[in-house]
Amino acid sequence: MAFASSPLAPPRLARVGDWLLRHQRIIRAVQWLIVAFYLVLVAVPAFLPLPDRTAHILDNLTLFAQFAFWGIWWPFVLLSMVLVGRAWCGLMCPEGALSEFVSGYGAGRRLPRWLTWGGWPFVAFACTTVYGQLVSVYQYPKPVLVVLGGSTAAAIVVGLRYGRNKRVWCRFLCPVNGVFALLSKLAPLHFAVDQTAWRASQARHEHPPSVNCAPLVPLRTMRGAFSCHMCGRCSGFRDAIALTPRSPTDEIVNVAGDRPNPWESALILFGLMGIAVGAFHWSASPWFIDVKQAIAEWLIDHGVSWPLEWSAPWWLLTNYPDHNDVMSLLDGAVLLGYIAVTTIVMGAVLSALMALATRSLGPWSWRRFHHLTQALIPIAGCGVFLGLSALTVTMLHAQGITLPWVGMLRAALLAGAAAWSIVLAWRVTARWSNGGARRAIAAACAAVAAIFGTAPWILLFWSW
Repeated sequence: MAFASSPLAPPRLARVGDWLLRHQRIIRAVQWLIVAFYLVLVAVPAFLPLPDRTAHILDNLTLFAQFAFWGIWWPFVLLSMVLVGRAWCGLMCPEGALSEFVSGYGAGRRLPRWLTWGGWPFVAFACTTVYGQLVSVYQYPKPVLVVLGGSTAAAIVVGLRYGRNKRVWCRFLCPVNGVFALLSKLAPLHFAVDQTAWRASQARHEHPPSVNCAPLVPLRTMRGAFSCHMCGRCSGFRDAIALTPRSPTDEIVNVAGDRPNPWESALILFGLMGIAVGAFHWSASPWFIDVKQAIAEWLIDHGVSWPLEWSAPWWLLTNYPDHNDVMSLLDGAVLLGYIAVTTIVMGAVLSALMALATRSLGPWSWRRFHHLTQALIPIAGCGVFLGLSALTVTMLHAQGITLPWVGMLRAALLAGAAAWSIVLAWRVTARWSNGGARRAIAAACAAVAAIFGTAPWILLFWSW
């Protein structure tokens, strides 16, 4: 694929990248302000009494922290990935800043094979998502301290042990690294590498100062934005790297097929469109209630009551009796089962549709399957954004603020994301077929998968 060269990059946009390079001290200062804000919101509310029904976001630190994290922070960080790539990671993320800072004093040990395993983005996302539901991380501050604070502590430990002015945690172990990498492929700008200018610089025997790429991206062969943190440190390097606009379809259509990744497909099909759906669904699902009641009746009929009576500590299952919010062992088991079944059903149906699309284009090819699956990133990401932003709407409603237009906005976002996925699928199939019935069938299967991906959110927002 031919990348836009730095001389051809729009001057204003290229200057933005150069500004980031020149003002790294300002960026560090902003990062430390965010770190201080983050640490206060994570730690302090966990040691305060839980707010009563008269508390408001602006007069109660616990509610303010809850709204800041789950109402603003996370949904709009996800949105930023689609708009400006992983700029959050490189410019503002408190975990990344802390990990890189402590790695300056790190042991710099050789990275073990287990740490660089490609499955961590999926496993970490699955574990944190499910555990967060079990302990009600969106509602209570102590689980926030365990989940977010624990992740931050782990990032610091990894930085001290393996780092050397690098973000080893961010590159391999961060629970949202995989999600951010997927969504950033849709961003309309990136730091592009002009291979011709790079070779020309080498031919002139130029030896510019080395660039400390904290997320360990090989600059010479960098393609796309999935691993770049958009920090600007490499802007102008060898007169070959510049912040450059691109089509939002470019990376998925022209780059993703050259680097098939089974774990990315698993994260799309079974993670974002499976585990995340179950996590956002269960609390509003009538199916969850029906299953739990049926199991409870069966247990009572057979003289077994302890699963309905026993609970667990708050760090294993939600346990706040003063607020009439206690999960029994049965609640926890049904919750796990609900998420598991949702994941299996959604993942199996979507995988079957994408497999059919793959086979329609010719003999079976895993590379083609993984490439086609990338087309579902818009609808997968949109669903998670809508799930998180639903918390925003709920919190504002509790404060007496109603948003009558939110239903129309959700419908527009779902329709737009599905259409985006369908367009991507059509363009990806062009890479594997010259046209005709085979391409039409493959694109139709991918379109059905995209539309099927909207079904859980239609149930959640308009049916239940």
